[in-house]
Amino acid sequence: MEPDSSLRRVRVWDLPTRLFHWSLAVAVAASFVTAKLGGNAMAWHLRLGLLALALLAFRVLWGFFGGHWSRFASFIYLPASLRDYLRGSSGPGGRFEIGHSPLGALAVFAMLGLLAVQVATGLVADDEVATVGPLNRFVSSALAARASAWHSHWGQWLIFALVGTHVVAVLYYLRVRKNDILRPMLHGDKPLPPDTTASADGWARRLLALALFGATATLAWWVGQLGQ
Repeated sequence: MEPDSSLRRVRVWDLPTRLFHWSLAVAVAASFVTAKLGGNAMAWHLRLGLLALALLAFRVLWGFFGGHWSRFASFIYLPASLRDYLRGSSGPGGRFEIGHSPLGALAVFAMLGLLAVQVATGLVADDEVATVGPLNRFVSSALAARASAWHSHWGQWLIFALVGTHVVAVLYYLRVRKNDILRPMLHGDKPLPPDTTASADGWARRLLALALFGATATLAWWVGQLGQ
């Protein structure tokens, strides 16, 4: 099939968003591995949890200061939009196919929220063996026990379910809807109409992202020090 000459490459996902996406994926996978290894690996599990905290806090800020399609305003939809999308609509000007679709937006918010809960429960957890979260001393033993139970059971299984659903959705979009949503998260661009709004991704925006992540990483480090 000949490429559509009316389309051009448009920057949809800025570099900070892409780095966040893949860094969080690695942090979550490594957290699972280190938790299962136990022993000395738990020190790395705690460090990875703090990294996840920094990344999630950064993504919240980047939802206001990031490129156009990374901002929350671009993928907060009304219920009617979700209904239209499920009925096959691509939205005004194909908008649903550019950044996050209404269904994809729900998945994003669910994943961010669930990971935030998982990090929060890990910060106050106590496995009653050798690993204690840095904020454990600030909560009651009863709350710490409930947080520990969630963190080691329901929390991780819900994350597995969401990750599995995400992988299936990527394959569905690729095979059925003929919409490759994976490669744009690698190189940032999609073939779109020339009048499509592009996400700003210059060096000024990237330096802003670096400063914001520096701030959230410092916050995560400080939280970690509270357990010393």
